[in-house]
Amino acid sequence: MTTKPNKSLNPLALLLTMKPWIGRSLLLLVAATGSATLMALLGPGMQNLEERMGTLGWTMKTDTIPEERVVIVSIDEKSIAEVGPWPWSREQMARLVTAIDVAGADLQLHDIIYSEPKPGDDLFLTALEQSNGAVIAQNPLLNSNLSLRAGLLSHPVGGVSCETANSATDIPFATNFIASDGGFASIPKGHITPQIASDGSIRKVPALICVDGRPYPALALAALLEASNNSQWGTSLRPGVSFLDSAQRLELDAYPGLSIPLDAEGYLRVSYTNSPDVYQAIPAVDVMEGRVDLSALEGVWVLVGSTAFGMDDIVPTPYNGAAPGVELTARLLSSVLDLAVPYTPRGAIGILALISLFFSAGLWALATKRGHYAAYGLPIMAVLLPVIALSVHAVLLAIANIWLGWLYPALFGTVAASLLLLMELSRVRMERVRVFNNLSSYLPGAVAREIAYQLPNSNVNARRANVTLLNADLRNFSAYGESRPPEESAAVLHFFFTRAAEIVEQHGGRIHEYRGDGLLAVWESHDSQAAEQALQAAHTLHTAMDHSKLPELAAPGLEPLALGIGIEQGPVLIGSIGPAHRRSHMLMGDTVGITLRIQEMTMELAQPILIGECAARQLSDHQLESQGSYLLAGLTVPHVLFALPPSAITQRDKASTQPVLRVLNGGRK
Repeated sequence: MTTKPNKSLNPLALLLTMKPWIGRSLLLLVAATGSATLMALLGPGMQNLEERMGTLGWTMKTDTIPEERVVIVSIDEKSIAEVGPWPWSREQMARLVTAIDVAGADLQLHDIIYSEPKPGDDLFLTALEQSNGAVIAQNPLLNSNLSLRAGLLSHPVGGVSCETANSATDIPFATNFIASDGGFASIPKGHITPQIASDGSIRKVPALICVDGRPYPALALAALLEASNNSQWGTSLRPGVSFLDSAQRLELDAYPGLSIPLDAEGYLRVSYTNSPDVYQAIPAVDVMEGRVDLSALEGVWVLVGSTAFGMDDIVPTPYNGAAPGVELTARLLSSVLDLAVPYTPRGAIGILALISLFFSAGLWALATKRGHYAAYGLPIMAVLLPVIALSVHAVLLAIANIWLGWLYPALFGTVAASLLLLMELSRVRMERVRVFNNLSSYLPGAVAREIAYQLPNSNVNARRANVTLLNADLRNFSAYGESRPPEESAAVLHFFFTRAAEIVEQHGGRIHEYRGDGLLAVWESHDSQAAEQALQAAHTLHTAMDHSKLPELAAPGLEPLALGIGIEQGPVLIGSIGPAHRRSHMLMGDTVGITLRIQEMTMELAQPILIGECAARQLSDHQLESQGSYLLAGLTVPHVLFALPPSAITQRDKASTQPVLRVLNGGRK
């Protein structure tokens, strides 16, 4: 028992069999699900691409207004060269704190963790406590497998419960930490725990981190709380409510009306809208030695941090591959003070879906137009739609501090445009093949191919050729058609033309045209082989169209249908003529007229097959018999006609009338 092999189904071919709107809808659905799947499979890489390109909303419209509220006092290479290698002694740090305070700074933030007790801690602690205000750093360790708890965490915020944070809201949790020594417990603290992306960039910082059931604020938020002169750091965390609201909102009791947007995981997004040049950085040694105009520190918040290379506090930013970590705290402070913290709205997925739907409508319109609109419009849109998606993201980021995202609609637009283009090109190709096949059914294949791939013109487009021609005609068909319904006449002609085309092609020729109730066949040569093939085709055709195959007449007194065939060789002109809007493929020359007249003589000479003298010279092996010289109708030169010997035709007729026996199953036993 054999089974048929399973043929793989071509999805594109299946789409082309559907209605166009169904096929386009399915392709858009495939583009939507495929884009989402691709982003899920390539998660970190796609996210890094979206983040890096997404910052163009900041870098292309950079804010260059100097930041006068925050000044960085940097522990740079110059300071290390003069004061000594880091870490400095507590006496040197006390000296720096005092110099900043004397300069009139409102608040100083140390982006430094003082985790170990050292000589001079009492002097340093006194300087911090006697300053106008100071906040130092601590570092809860997120996603750390190390069991490390150094120093003492202090100064959590109130109003937010870590036990219920994961229900309505969300806050990162940590179990390990590095904090300043317990001797500095009285000094306010804020954490410096950024989220490091897979490419090393820092884009988010946790607003609060829960450790041992208590939430600790980021250094920038601790500065705001300390500047309020309120010992109770009260806060509240609530979920966003509106479509364009952030996932969470952090509110500080000391600042009514201040609402800081957070994402669903409780992170602040770092804003890179400011150019790095807007942050004034003064070497720490110049502040300590009084070499600079210290009025620049009066009434400002001073950030103390390391900027020297080799101190393990260098991070990449959209502006620089190596920026000091203290710059991130400065950026957080600026964005919070300006109420310009970037965030992703709760309805971001819906907005991206609407953008993708808008892209779908545009692509649908182009695909429906077809023609040049689809051929040129869809490739352009495949490139243009990602640019549009990125531009929408950049504009929202620059104007409204909304980080929407752009990669999904960009990827969807490219994939959808490519799939629709592929389908339209396949549809056009299928239609062209169909048109070509239909054209080939009316014209010879070579002629159809030439017409299909050339522009029409009004010139005579013809060539000379030496060919062998065969003209076959049904005798008495006009009388037959007069007595029978037209449907029956058409059926007879269809049978005749179909069988004749098969026979001619089997013997190396091709049908040039059907003429009424006859046909004209061509062999592209005039040698003995072509003549032999034409004669064999005539033999087979005569046998196939004998009296048993053709219908009998119902009307008495009329001769039955019969077939007359004429064969001749000679030069012809093959090509097309006529105006550009209505061309006609033609085969013309004396040889054509002679062949037609030879076929007409078959009735007068009572011969089924007649051969012209040029073709007869190539058929010397067949013992052809001359039928005499005749002046054919419309011609001026007599032509000698030849026929097969009667014995050859009789034998062929007998062979064609032999009974065909077939064994039938069943019967009486």
